[in-house]
Amino acid sequence: MIVSGGGQRDKPFGAPLSEENETLRWPTNLDHKTIVLRLVPLRTELEAAGLHELAARFSGVEGMTGGQIGAAVIGALTLLQHKPEHNAIAKQFEMIAVNLKNLK
Repeated sequence: MIVSGGGQRDKPFGAPLSEENETLRWPTNLDHKTIVLRLVPLRTELEAAGLHELAARFSGVEGMTGGQIGAAVIGALTLLQHKPEHNAIAKQFEMIAVNLKNLK
């Protein structure tokens, strides 16, 4: 992913943002397989952050239906919305959420 804005040269995802008006371009065409491929390492990140119950929601994500994945992602966002210390993880779920319409 690329972060752009304010006439600066593009920076890789995760680079510090130096201007308030910078935007983050997220892919909106991720398919089921690609969403799962993003959730598997995210599950590991949840475990490392001590969010074991949340990580458990994604146990077996490789075999989940689109509806099950959608429910788990929205549930994760709901739980993380008031936890600013996990903002980086929440942003990853937000990116996946904009792609839920592609799950089949």
